[in-house]
Amino acid sequence: MKRALVLQHVDRDHPGRFLDFFAADDILPEVVRLWAGEEIPNLASFDFMFALGGPQDTWQEAEYPWLVMEKEVIREWVAVRAKPYFGVCLGHQLLCDALGGEVGFAERGEHGIHNVDLTEVGKSHRLCSGLEQSNPVVQWHMAEVKRVPEGGVILASSDRCVTQCVAINDHAVGTQFHSECSPQTVAGWTATPGYVPLYEKHRGPGSYRQFVEEAYPLMGRMTAMTRRIYDNLVESSGLRK
Repeated sequence: MKRALVLQHVDRDHPGRFLDFFAADDILPEVVRLWAGEEIPNLASFDFMFALGGPQDTWQEAEYPWLVMEKEVIREWVAVRAKPYFGVCLGHQLLCDALGGEVGFAERGEHGIHNVDLTEVGKSHRLCSGLEQSNPVVQWHMAEVKRVPEGGVILASSDRCVTQCVAINDHAVGTQFHSECSPQTVAGWTATPGYVPLYEKHRGPGSYRQFVEEAYPLMGRMTAMTRRIYDNLVESSGLRK
């Protein structure tokens, strides 16, 4: 059985719909709870790496020393081993940072449902094959990739963030948006103390309920989009024969 190394940065941000994807491909996920002090195991026994989102920023190495090792592991996985990698939100930013790109505060953060559009590169890129031109996604970020690493290409953008989806060749992809988000993810966010007030600090009173009402009807479409990117990744990287 193939194995996926899942790098988790906070309890509320979990693999979500990717657990279904892994199960369909007979991939066994092993979750490493980095914020809880768990160490990253030897990479040799893994076939796929999945890095989740979190409240940390890529430059907070003094506050979160484990970020140093995580970046080294991502760099080895993508640049040296050239194995399939999928990163969301913080995991997307870590991919670009680890390979020499630049991450900084977003000029205009995004929270809730926003549309992302394929770039001209994205329209013809293998990892975006089968995607619609414009797609609704779940966003929650106040940082963004300012400069992609050498060899990286931008596959999708939004009106607030240019680097919504970045690819490194055909074996690594990162999405600024929460492509893992499922109904269970939203339920978990809702139950997390302080989460709703923090969201409404950015979007205003009552905005979280509006987000939930918008998100649930779109879950099928968002799942199909993420599934297509995932399928393209595992096929183009040779993980699925």
